Amino acid sequence: MNLQQKVAQKHQSPGGEMLLVRNTDILSTMVRIPIVVIGLVLVALSAPIQQSFGSSRTLDFTIYPDGSTHVFYELDVDPLELEITVELFGETIENITITDEDGFLLSNEINHNLAVIETFGASHISIDYDTQDLVSKTGKIWAFTIDAPVQYSLLTPKDSVIIEMSNFPLSMQVENEQSHLTLPPGQANISYYISTLASAQSIQPTQEDSATDNSSILVFGVIAAVAIVAAIIIIKRKSSGVEPSITIQKDEQPKPQSLDPEEIFKAKQDLREDDKEIINFISANGGQAYESELRKKFLQPRTTMWRAVKRLERQGIVEVEKKDEQNIVKLTSKLEDPDE
Repeated sequence: MNLQQKVAQKHQSPGGEMLLVRNTDILSTMVRIPIVVIGLVLVALSAPIQQSFGSSRTLDFTIYPDGSTHVFYELDVDPLELEITVELFGETIENITITDEDGFLLSNEINHNLAVIETFGASHISIDYDTQDLVSKTGKIWAFTIDAPVQYSLLTPKDSVIIEMSNFPLSMQVENEQSHLTLPPGQANISYYISTLASAQSIQPTQEDSATDNSSILVFGVIAAVAIVAAIIIIKRKSSGVEPSITIQKDEQPKPQSLDPEEIFKAKQDLREDDKEIINFISANGGQAYESELRKKFLQPRTTMWRAVKRLERQGIVEVEKKDEQNIVKLTSKLEDPDE
């Protein structure tokens, strides 16, 4: 055996014998050890990096009846990074709000569909915004189009009916007349339209209720009218019942008998016709009347009636008394010559 191909190193075996190792085995072992060590170091270094960047994400879409879409996006970020760039869905971004895990607002800059966010050591961020770019309309058909990198959920408008889907959903539920879908990652096209049957059904009870309300109002109106008429009749009856008692009381009081109109007309042949009518009315009213009653009866203004009463008073036909700041015109019991 060639001595150059043998190793002079000796190892004590369990049996006390000498082991001989070839030179090539030593060299191969020396080469493998650094490779294994380097591999272990790379695995150890790559493990935390993969853990910090391998984030789990939440993506939710809510479609409104006007075609706008609300996007809610959650993702984990590396707290050692000062800023992160996130690709948004749609280029028309409105009402955007970006917060960290503690609810603090994060500064951001939007450039079309890219958001540059200053994380400030945050490990979890939430993005809320609205966009008009995800839903289009052709006639009465609405179409939602998306290319999502992760699994996401979709909430359609109320009373919407889905007529076409490019991908089969992972789950689908209907709550409060809204479809809630969970879809896999990838591109998806969902077409739907807004049904008018539900709105028509909701309007019909309203019309019935309004008709019921109108009938109730009509019934109450009739009852109120009957009550008012009954009240008027009762008041009139009471007033008609009170007047005789007043007349009786007046009759019970000893008063001088007033003159008869015919006697007055014979004695005063030069009376005016309108004065005669006033005398007849006072006589028919029990021999007295308020001056206001005379104005209402003959439709004359205050000054005209006052002059007529004064004219009859000067001729001794009537006398005037004050009661409750009103003038009571009474026929006299006998005619007196005004010249006496």
